[in-house]
Amino acid sequence: MSRTIKKVAVLGSGIMGSAIAAHLANIGIPSLLLDILPKELSEHEQKQGLTLNDKPVRNRLAAMSIQQLKKQKPAPLAKRSNVDLIEAGNMADDMPRLSEVDWVIEVVTENLEVKKEVFATVDKYRRKGTVVSSNTSGISIEAMAEERSDDFKHHFLGTHFFNPPRYLKLLELIRTKDTSDEIFEYMKQFAENTLGKGVVEAKDTPNFIANRIGTYGLLVTVREMEARGYSVGEVDSVTGPALGRPKSATFRTLDVVGLDTFLHVAKNVYDQVEGKEKDIFDPPAFMKDMAHKKMLGSKTGQGFYYKEKSETGSAILELNYKKMTYEPRQKLSAPSVEKSKQAKGTSAKMKALVYADDRAGELVWSVLKPTLLYAAEKYGEVAESLYDIDQAMKWGFGWDLGPFETWDAIGVEESVNRMKEEGETVPSWIEAMLEKGFTHFYQDKHAYYHQGEYKEIKFNSKVIHLATLKDNDRVIMKNTGAALIDIGDDVACLEFTSKNNSIGLDVLQMINKSIDEVEKNYQGLVINNQGKNFCVGANLMMILMEAQDMNFSEIDLVVRHFQKAMTAIRYSAKPVVSAPFAMTLGGGTEICLPSARIQASMETYMGLVETGVGLIPGGGGNKELYLRQIDRLPQGANIDYQAIANNVFETIAMAKVSTSAQEAAEYGFIRPQDGISINSDHLLHDAKESVRHLAAQGYRPPTRKKIRVVGEPGYATMLLGAKSMKFSGLLSDHDMKIAEKLAFVIAGGRVPKGTEVDEDYLLDIEREAFLSLTGEPKTQQRMQHMLTKGKPLRN
Repeated sequence: MSRTIKKVAVLGSGIMGSAIAAHLANIGIPSLLLDILPKELSEHEQKQGLTLNDKPVRNRLAAMSIQQLKKQKPAPLAKRSNVDLIEAGNMADDMPRLSEVDWVIEVVTENLEVKKEVFATVDKYRRKGTVVSSNTSGISIEAMAEERSDDFKHHFLGTHFFNPPRYLKLLELIRTKDTSDEIFEYMKQFAENTLGKGVVEAKDTPNFIANRIGTYGLLVTVREMEARGYSVGEVDSVTGPALGRPKSATFRTLDVVGLDTFLHVAKNVYDQVEGKEKDIFDPPAFMKDMAHKKMLGSKTGQGFYYKEKSETGSAILELNYKKMTYEPRQKLSAPSVEKSKQAKGTSAKMKALVYADDRAGELVWSVLKPTLLYAAEKYGEVAESLYDIDQAMKWGFGWDLGPFETWDAIGVEESVNRMKEEGETVPSWIEAMLEKGFTHFYQDKHAYYHQGEYKEIKFNSKVIHLATLKDNDRVIMKNTGAALIDIGDDVACLEFTSKNNSIGLDVLQMINKSIDEVEKNYQGLVINNQGKNFCVGANLMMILMEAQDMNFSEIDLVVRHFQKAMTAIRYSAKPVVSAPFAMTLGGGTEICLPSARIQASMETYMGLVETGVGLIPGGGGNKELYLRQIDRLPQGANIDYQAIANNVFETIAMAKVSTSAQEAAEYGFIRPQDGISINSDHLLHDAKESVRHLAAQGYRPPTRKKIRVVGEPGYATMLLGAKSMKFSGLLSDHDMKIAEKLAFVIAGGRVPKGTEVDEDYLLDIEREAFLSLTGEPKTQQRMQHMLTKGKPLRN
């Protein structure tokens, strides 16, 4: 049966329902967002003379939620205009319209009887074959569908998105005994390939996988803090990145989530379990007291942390949970903390803490041990595979390693022996695993332990792991900053391996060598890596050191190499596809702009940000952005070159950074012919397919051509705009100096309006401007500040 989801109805327009509708809109799927009828008129409606029977009033709740999407941060919408794909309605008038949609998602209040009542109406109006799902965070999926028609039951399942759904990858799918295998598999593929989700199959148990184990781990941490006398700040200082967890660690995470939300999730398990497990899910009294006092975290301005503002600045204070007062934040100081910081790799960092005989080691072990044991006890109950448990914690809670991967990292035998010495009961299946001689839950990252043997992990065919390819001797060449890897089908991938994937001479050398190699032996080249960010720009430390030593000939050499490498990308005989993701800043954007195509991850934060460190783009970025703005206009159009120059000037001068790949297209970094990958795990595959498509079409590089510039009159126009900003107090004297250099480069120098110049000329004046700015003391101050503080300096 051919099935396509073209339109969706979302029932419930609260924070989660509207955010799901926004995620659908981001990928181009229109939705009907419905909510209940308001019970009374607002003051504004009364003034308008409206009644409860008027459509704007009846649709008010959904309509207000749609408007809120434009204001929320982090933004649920990849670009503001996506909101036009969401239509407001209500659940009294518009339920018959469910016949228009291919999928109905229920996101109403967490009450079984309310949900059953909603589904009775859904069953009445849905077309046969329409998929229906509940986004509950833990109410029984089976119980919701008990009284529904057979066709409803066959097409019903749980789809538990994590909030915010645009940013959190996890989607837990839960089937009932009646869910059709065909429907379940279709939704799994649809979720991965179209929604861009990381899918795990969860069993129909309280809170499913991630919230069950994550909530347990957080509550264990709180209890250990109380029992052992640690402070909130001390706990957070060792339960974040040191354990492969997010920087928000334990209590900052709770502040972001909201204590009320967390307590609701905990109660959901508490009400459905017994014994010692029930005791754990009963939060400590001080947390309940916090909720009573509305100390809920970020949403109320105070929680486990409080930001105190004063005339001298602001300070983050931590909660003294014994006194319920705020005090200066503390960090846990211990030898193992320093040892962990110095260790290389997550495994070594964890071991340094876990097995340490000091206060930090005591806390980490007391928190980690019960969490690992709990995950092991719930294996089989909450999920069929330990791999699904690990992926759920990574995708849903941002852990670098899932519980079983963590266990492997600290040593299964060593840790189990210690647990048994301390009187803990280790699940029998782990004992049996060790007796068989299996000392790891995972085998070469390709298989996981399952019922006495290793079971191969089934990856989506669109997932390519560069690390696996490198392990399989697919490295063509490499140096200290980059590697060229054969990714199959006669396509190579250039991977940056330098610190922060910054661009130095080693990376530039590999770009040139890679293009030479690809032109001889491959269909094309992908530029991509699978690190934290695509590329945060040039090696700023190197530029600053050379500038401080007044070694401008060395900087000139580096910039020339950079420009030469970017030119090689633009005019490569074989297609070069850049596949950016996450932070793609400065030089990272400059690498993408001359590529034959860009295949960007949806979450790509792209911008030419050099003005923030007192510079302008030096690798051809000014020229390339100008060309892109011209090239995206229809052929034969009457081109307003001054408007284009002004736009490019503003984008670079203001160091604009896109908040998504879709917004990068609005800024002109991404063209209509470029691609956007919804699932970040499929980015390399999609870029590879783009290369193959271009090659199959008989790719030819662009021909060199003269570029029309706005010249001296255009330079004056751009400066006029900058000077008005300076007079308004928005630009400093040094900002103005940078703006003058930038305007000069974009205008093409002091030439008549409409002059056609060649690319080398534009690169020359760009390089000269870049070099002159590196010699400015205030630019050097900005570079120094960025390197030490991680944020721009206004001087």
